[in-house]
Amino acid sequence: MEKETLALHETLEAHEILNFKTVCLLRSKLMQGICFDNDLKALMEKDVQQSIKDINELVGYYKQNELLH
Repeated sequence: MEKETLALHETLEAHEILNFKTVCLLRSKLMQGICFDNDLKALMEKDVQQSIKDINELVGYYKQNELLH
């Protein structure tokens, strides 16, 4: 069975999503330091944890596709 690979434009889009998720992660993490509302801080921490999962999934997929080119 042949593995499917992403087209070049799809690879670039995946890279853009990865960059966006990284910026979102950094922003949420930085904002936690200046936030005084505990509920908002907890929401930002939840976003940080989800972003980490998303980034790890994208990186794995991106690396797998990169090796196939």
